[in-house]
Amino acid sequence: MRAQSSATAPSGIAVGGQETGGHGRSSGTLQAALGVVAFSLTFPATAWGLEGFGPWSLIAVRSILAAAIAGGCLLALRVPLPERRHRAGLAVVGAGVVLGFPLLTTLALRTSTTAHAAVVVGLLPLTTALFSALRVGTRPSRTFWLAALAGAAAVIAFTVQQSGGALTSADAYLFAALLVCAAGYTEGGRLARVMPGWHVIGWALVLCLPLTVPMAAVALSFEPVHLTAHGVTGLLWVAVGSQFLGLVVWYRGMAAIGIPKASQLQLAQPLLTLVWSVLLLGEHLTVAAPLTAAAVLVCIAVTQRARG
Repeated sequence: MRAQSSATAPSGIAVGGQETGGHGRSSGTLQAALGVVAFSLTFPATAWGLEGFGPWSLIAVRSILAAAIAGGCLLALRVPLPERRHRAGLAVVGAGVVLGFPLLTTLALRTSTTAHAAVVVGLLPLTTALFSALRVGTRPSRTFWLAALAGAAAVIAFTVQQSGGALTSADAYLFAALLVCAAGYTEGGRLARVMPGWHVIGWALVLCLPLTVPMAAVALSFEPVHLTAHGVTGLLWVAVGSQFLGLVVWYRGMAAIGIPKASQLQLAQPLLTLVWSVLLLGEHLTVAAPLTAAAVLVCIAVTQRARG
């Protein structure tokens, strides 16, 4: 197949599968927000998945299922291969968001609660903005950074308080996951400016198949599998919702409104995760939740209005 080429167009016309102009920015914000909602269910769904699968099996099988869906779509629509110059970036996306972040957070969730693990999500927007500044050359305003730091501080304080203020051995996995995911988000957001967002994650998933298929074969032979309703539901959500559909709208949103602003929408993700933890896992929240939610919403509003 021929290599994919990027396109240019006037303001208001789709460029690389993305819309530009005012309508495109509004649509981009909505799509990035939908991605955040999808991601907020990842930790609870992973906890469910671990009821039926081992950590290595869960990661490998979820990636293969997502790759099968993405690959089928790419094949059915006869999407051309990405240009050679984009393939290194796709490898970074695959290493960060297809393999690295899911694996590290799943290993952490074996011993950590979802509330404690949410601290990494609270730090992710700021880390992504830093990676963006280094990789893409974006320079957000001082107001943007102050609001981002305030929002991150509020989320960190809340999530640490929810976990009793104790740090566990799982923190090493969580902080490593934070770094690889921020790199994958930044590279994916950059690529989504020149190709549709679902192409970015689709090719990244397919690119990882030579690793995930043998990984699944080995893991399933060593780790016991117990097919339960929770286990299967958790697996399907992290494969279809988090690994594919969520990343499709997330990358489209980042391409439309910019990586730093899109990343700040994730400040709401830990709070959403805690809500799902109550509803799906039976965890309990303190009265600090609504106060933190209000503070985070203010920070998000400020970052969305700040000019970079």
